[in-house]
Amino acid sequence: MVVKLKISAMSKINLGLDVLKRRPDGYHEVRMVMQSLALCDELDIEKRNDDRIIITCNDISLECDENNLIYKAAKRITEEAGVTAGFDIELTKNIPIAAGMAGGSTDAAATLVALNEILKLGMDAAALKRTGVKIGADVPFCIEGGTQLSEGIGEKLTILRPAPKCYVAVAKPHIGVSTKYVYENLHVDTIKVHPDMDGVLDAIENGDLRKMCTCMENILENVTQTKYPVIAMLKDKLKENGALGALMSGSGPTVFGLFEDETMANHAINELKKTGEVSFGCVTTFSDRTCVMSR
Repeated sequence: MVVKLKISAMSKINLGLDVLKRRPDGYHEVRMVMQSLALCDELDIEKRNDDRIIITCNDISLECDENNLIYKAAKRITEEAGVTAGFDIELTKNIPIAAGMAGGSTDAAATLVALNEILKLGMDAAALKRTGVKIGADVPFCIEGGTQLSEGIGEKLTILRPAPKCYVAVAKPHIGVSTKYVYENLHVDTIKVHPDMDGVLDAIENGDLRKMCTCMENILENVTQTKYPVIAMLKDKLKENGALGALMSGSGPTVFGLFEDETMANHAINELKKTGEVSFGCVTTFSDRTCVMSR
């Protein structure tokens, strides 16, 4: 019987993000391409002899109580399975917090995948996604990851061919961005030009990195870049240093640039760090999976 697992939880970016309309219930209809990155958190999970869920983390700024998505994931999957179990969960945080990179969601997804294995629940990916969506909108994507088209309010997922290989320079500025603020101030009905999502999808299908970079757009930049000019500055800096394309991920504030050459990507990150505007910067690659287990 498995009582201890180590699992990697990959981050994500958006290779394109469009909002089609605001629904009467307040949710927004979206169409976006989500992509896993090799930049990941690590979770060490061990079954306890009681029913307590105890989370520890190397980042003291992260709350590890019942509000943490890891806790919520562990609680929900055990309750839905009718199982009484507790766990010690040690989180090594590498993905920046509140960065628009699904750090909390991917940790929750990894918890679901790991506990499904530890408790021998036999849930397939579809069942895990049904549980995951009750925890957060990005959790279902993070169950499998890779390259996926997300539609509806984010719950309709279509697995795509892997995006063209490249190097990803990731930079998070010091600012924090409220997702609620961004969506509340996005007046979709006044926006005349929407992102070319079909162009992004076609480029991925044909393995055309340069076309994909040309078509990448994020409609939420209409709000976030206006309020936080540093985002546009970092994108411009990435392009000046050789990025084929640069974009904000999700509602921000993280931006990323795609490069064919790893040396150029590292140089670009170093140049961004010199501006003093970056709290986190790294170079990584695309990943075809989100949750990777090892014993």
